[in-house]
Amino acid sequence: MKEHVRVVILAAGLGTRMKSSIAKVLHQAAGDTILNHVLRAALAVAAPENITVVVGHQAEQVRKSVRFTGIQFAEQKEQKGTAHAVVCARDQAASDEGLLLILNGDGPLLKAETLKRLLQSAGDAKTGGTLVTTVVQDASGYGRIIRSQDGMIAAIREQKAASPEELQIREINPGVYCFRAQPFWKYIEEVRPDNPAREYYLTDMVEILRAHGFAIAPLLVEDETELLGINTRVELAVADRILRARKAEELMLSGVTIEAPESVRIDAEVEIGPDTVLEPGVQLRGKTRIGERCHVGTGAILRDCQIESDVTVYPYVIAEGAVIRSQAAIGPFARVRIRADIGRDARIGNFVELKNTDFGAGSKAQHLAYLGDSSIGADANIGAGTITCNYDGQHKNRTEIADEVFVGSNSTLVAPLKIAEGAYIAAGSVITKPVEADALAIGRAYQVDKPGWARRRREKVSAPAK
Repeated sequence: MKEHVRVVILAAGLGTRMKSSIAKVLHQAAGDTILNHVLRAALAVAAPENITVVVGHQAEQVRKSVRFTGIQFAEQKEQKGTAHAVVCARDQAASDEGLLLILNGDGPLLKAETLKRLLQSAGDAKTGGTLVTTVVQDASGYGRIIRSQDGMIAAIREQKAASPEELQIREINPGVYCFRAQPFWKYIEEVRPDNPAREYYLTDMVEILRAHGFAIAPLLVEDETELLGINTRVELAVADRILRARKAEELMLSGVTIEAPESVRIDAEVEIGPDTVLEPGVQLRGKTRIGERCHVGTGAILRDCQIESDVTVYPYVIAEGAVIRSQAAIGPFARVRIRADIGRDARIGNFVELKNTDFGAGSKAQHLAYLGDSSIGADANIGAGTITCNYDGQHKNRTEIADEVFVGSNSTLVAPLKIAEGAYIAAGSVITKPVEADALAIGRAYQVDKPGWARRRREKVSAPAK
């Protein structure tokens, strides 16, 4: 069916009620732009090359924000209304067969299932198309649906043009249209700017097609929240909450335990395997992937991480762009930064920070360490207080620690540096030269005791001044 559907998404407006210098469709909810949420639903019913986004305000930024390949673009250089915006996409979207689906770029809550129902209705009915409608408690600002005696849509009356009786109608037009392509493109030029705004309204196509013998059918969607358009920051926050609740429900139905679903924040593209447990307050951002049977503790924040199965992430870990291999345990209060790769069955403990570091299988850094720009082999032990001094003031340098190395507490490893297999680093050492295999390296001053020094100092301090 996808090859017979063309989609036009209207995303050219500024969105003045957002009170923002950023185009409305670039604002984010549930970890993605409003526009990308709309595109995700559209891609369920149409191939990417059959989807055209009409851009205008901040056109280049909007193009760059689209994360899906193959999407087409058209530009509306002047804001002359919704029908004019669709005409701007004629070169990409016009067809003499199939269906034309038109969506607003500011409707991130629209479900793919609703679009499939809409296409089914428009494809089955002997009409000119089908429009989504919904019934709301407060219809202010929306076009009202005027039905004919046979239940079809006779007209869409914009609020400014509606009579007092029509203003009482609570069935509204949320801006989701599906037309038969051939009559739509044939008669679109009949739309005229005969309104106070002097704009070309897409809603006029209902009466134009009806005048040419093409009835327009309604598809009533009972859940009005699905059709919420984003015009203010308040509505953006509502959309964010709904999208995250949907995501949590989807994951729980697939076998993930979420102990307090209302407290977690999971972005749209996060994936989690079954039997993983999320404690309250977890945030999973970006394209984080978590395997099966993992446990993520309270307050952990993971962004764009790849976590294999059977991993334990203790509370209040912050990780970004990291890979954590199976059976590893991280935290609590650890920070794992970009390009860190933590090996199978490794242990990273409290107040340990990793950056651009390969940490080998079975190795341990349990307390208070900074390991940056380093590679650490298997079954190594990194003592508390260890620091890799990776920056010399101009360049980042690398520390290489081989398998089964023991680094004593409070060691300072000055890069560039290589420590060979099986070596020991004495606690409190400053190591500046390579250490050979199985050697003991000691880089500290000898201890000197001065008997009675402390007593004499106290007596000197407490003696009265002369």
